[in-house]
Amino acid sequence: MKYFSESEFPGIPMLFKGKVRDVYDLGDSLLIVVSDRISAFDVVFGENIPGKGVVLNSLSAFWFEMTKKIMPNHVRSTDPNDYPKGLSAYADKLDGRSMWVDKAEMLPVECIVRGYLEGSALKEYNAKGTINGVRMPRGLKQADRLPEPIFSPSTKAETGHDINITMEEAEELVGKEDARAIAGASLALYQKAADYALKRGLILADTKLEFGKVDGRLIVADEMFTPDSSRFWDQSDYEPGRAQKSFDKQFLREYLETLDWDKTPPPPPLPAEIIDATAGKYREAYRILTGREIE
Repeated sequence: MKYFSESEFPGIPMLFKGKVRDVYDLGDSLLIVVSDRISAFDVVFGENIPGKGVVLNSLSAFWFEMTKKIMPNHVRSTDPNDYPKGLSAYADKLDGRSMWVDKAEMLPVECIVRGYLEGSALKEYNAKGTINGVRMPRGLKQADRLPEPIFSPSTKAETGHDINITMEEAEELVGKEDARAIAGASLALYQKAADYALKRGLILADTKLEFGKVDGRLIVADEMFTPDSSRFWDQSDYEPGRAQKSFDKQFLREYLETLDWDKTPPPPPLPAEIIDATAGKYREAYRILTGREIE
C-alpha cells in the first residue's frame, strides 16, 4: 500500500500543518487533509504508516454521522466532487482522506473522557489515588473499569505536552456555561461510541474530543474516536492488571519505550515490521468498527 505524506494545492493557502493533518483556508470553510504521517510522544516520525490517513478520516466521518443527533459537527462533505475552489480536480488525492468543514472558533480545551484506568490517569492514581484531582476508590489496577466515565479536561499546548486541568480551571478558560456543555456532550458522545464499540468486540478505554463554535453554536470538530485520539482494546483479551491488546498507536509507543530514546527530536527510524504492524492495527480497528475494509 502506498503512503501519502505531503499535500499541496496551488492557489489554496495552507492555514497550518499539524502533526498529521494539513488544513487549508477556503474562506468561510476549511479543507482538512489527513496524511499518513505518525507522531508519538509529540514527535513526528520520518516514516509514514500506509493508509493511516484514510483510516483516521473515514472513521471520523463514520462517527460524526452516527453522533450528529447528540452534538452537531463541522462536516460539510467528505466527497471531493462537492469541494469548492476547483478542488474536485484533485479527487484522486483527496478521496477518503479529506473533509470539507465549517470554520469554527475552537475552544482552548482538550476534552478527555476516561472510562478505564490507563495512561496519565494511571500514573496520577498510583501516585495520589486521584484522577484529575478527583478521589478514586482504593485498590484499582491498571486497565480497571472506572465506577463511571470521567470528564478530564486538559490544555491545548502549542508545543510539548498538554497539561491536565480541573473542571474549575476549564470553566475559567471557556466560561462556566460552555465548560458544562462540553463536559456533558463529551460524556454523552463517549457513552454512545463505547456502547457501539463493545457490541463490535472493542473496549473504548478513553478518548479525546475537541469543540468549537460556528455562529455561536457549539459543535464537535477535528477528529472523533480514531486510533490516534482514543484507546481501543480487544474485549476478548481484556484482563485488568496489565497492558491490554490495543488497536491504536499504543503499539508503537510500547515499541518506542524499549529503545534508548529520550522522546525528543530527532526520532529513531522505524523498522519495516513496526510500520507494517502499526498499519495493520489501524486497518483492523476500522474493519471491526465499520464492517468495511480499507482498500
